[in-house]
Amino acid sequence: MTDLPTTLPRHVAIIVDGNGRWAERRGLPRTEGHRAGIEALKRIAEESRRLGISVLSLYLFSTENWRRPASEVRFLMTLLRRHIRDNRDDLLKHNVRLLAIGDLSRLPAGLRREVARATELTRHCDGGTLVAALNYGSRAEIARAAQAIARKVQTGELAPGAVDEALIEAHLDTAGLPPPDLLIRTSGEKRLSNFLLWQASYAELYFTETLWPDFSPEEFTQALQEYARRKRRYGGLESVPRRPETERETEAR
Repeated sequence: MTDLPTTLPRHVAIIVDGNGRWAERRGLPRTEGHRAGIEALKRIAEESRRLGISVLSLYLFSTENWRRPASEVRFLMTLLRRHIRDNRDDLLKHNVRLLAIGDLSRLPAGLRREVARATELTRHCDGGTLVAALNYGSRAEIARAAQAIARKVQTGELAPGAVDEALIEAHLDTAGLPPPDLLIRTSGEKRLSNFLLWQASYAELYFTETLWPDFSPEEFTQALQEYARRKRRYGGLESVPRRPETERETEAR
């Protein structure tokens, strides 16, 4: 069994990628890749919880994914709805909060209902947070935050000079969560694809050729070990130790 890393990130974000290619390489419909991807999601979420990682964020459906064939999108939406419904009790059992980020208004009504039910039922759970990015795009998220701030300035609730980084962060979908320490992308692609661009500005990046359905708890641990070996300087000359959690971040868990 792979040894556990000495230093764990508080927040791990994963760009889930490679389901379709996994299926195509096996001569299967792309939908079977999404089924296998859900199983990988379960394994990694369980391993993250077992290791005690506070926040696990998964990029499950981007604003650009609507460009895929309509039949594939419908299948994926149904699959996500069933997964959230079937695993709601498991989240409660393990005291894990579900948080959905992105523009949920465009999602099918059935998926929106299951997301709302699961987030409401688990909102008081403080044993960890599972973040599901659904119809998520970081640029759109930042634009929504800017619009919300602009409305407050327009009504006189805020002065323009009060707008700073902390205020912008407070208006993002991830408000109250610690920023990602480690961002993983599967399938060999080496780009962020509009995921957590603001939040991941100082995240350590880990890229793997492994397609998401084949991403195992063992390789997840390898990524965590790689993170533990890195020196995080944040623009300085010396490695900066992990800062203690704030009261706000502790409450967010």
